[in-house]
Amino acid sequence: MDSAIRPSADLRNHYNEISKQCKESRQAVIITVNGRGDTAVLGLQDYFQMKSELELLRILAESQNDIENGRVSSMQNTFDELRASLSQRQNR
Repeated sequence: MDSAIRPSADLRNHYNEISKQCKESRQAVIITVNGRGDTAVLGLQDYFQMKSELELLRILAESQNDIENGRVSSMQNTFDELRASLSQRQNR
């Protein structure tokens, strides 16, 4: 991920410019304090997308672990269990 680097004073003095840069470039802007990276600023759309992608990767990793450890069943069994569960909820 390419990024721009800006001093912390720019966040206070040029917020609108940084916000526009994040939205248009869809890249993070790194904010430095005393010359060292401190914070990453990211457009909200990109933040939510990144968060969703990380959640998907977590789910895929858990699924892979289930497969490797034999925690699987046929699709038919899974759908039958779902139907039974939904039926029980409706009958309450």
